Amino acid sequence: ATLRLVSAIYTIVRSFRSRLAMSLLLRSSRALQRVAALNPAASYASHAPAHKEPSPIGNREVVGFGFNGAANYSDRTDFPLPAIRFKPVTPDIQALREKEKGDWKKLSIAEKKQLYRASFCQTFAEMEAPTGEWKSITGCTFFFMSLALWVYMAMKLFVYPKELPPTFAVDRQQAQMQRMIDISINPVEGIASNWDYEKNDWKK
Repeated sequence: ATLRLVSAIYTIVRSFRSRLAMSLLLRSSRALQRVAALNPAASYASHAPAHKEPSPIGNREVVGFGFNGAANYSDRTDFPLPAIRFKPVTPDIQALREKEKGDWKKLSIAEKKQLYRASFCQTFAEMEAPTGEWKSITGCTFFFMSLALWVYMAMKLFVYPKELPPTFAVDRQQAQMQRMIDISINPVEGIASNWDYEKNDWKK
């Protein structure tokens, strides 16, 4: 009797668990259907195959660590060892690479130059050659200086008054100075600190 009771309880528990799992599965399926109905693009994106991004360096060969460990190319006189070659691998370059494994005397000057240009963009002479950039910098500097001069002349002719304001007169400036002394403007380190109020004259 005890075994039958335990077996019955086990059967009930299994049935309950299977029903609960089926109910959860149906609910999740309905929720996914609602999401797909509201946003078909999201449903497609979730089932679409992952798109493999192309390599930023293409099929250019990685030949070393480079300046900072990144797979990029740059011409530097202080570190002339880029991480990748300048040009991608082509059948012509691949044929020359196989040929250079043999005797270099069999390579022509043009083939040697082609091999060099496949790995590097510039020679040391080209990197150190003057670029003439100072000409454009000098020209732009003089252009903006002349522009500022023309703006100043235009302001002088059309904006500023022909005569200076009356406050620029000598007697007005002296009166302003006397007023600042009378009210003791900045008596510690300013004008009033240099005025002798007992002698009514500048300190000597």
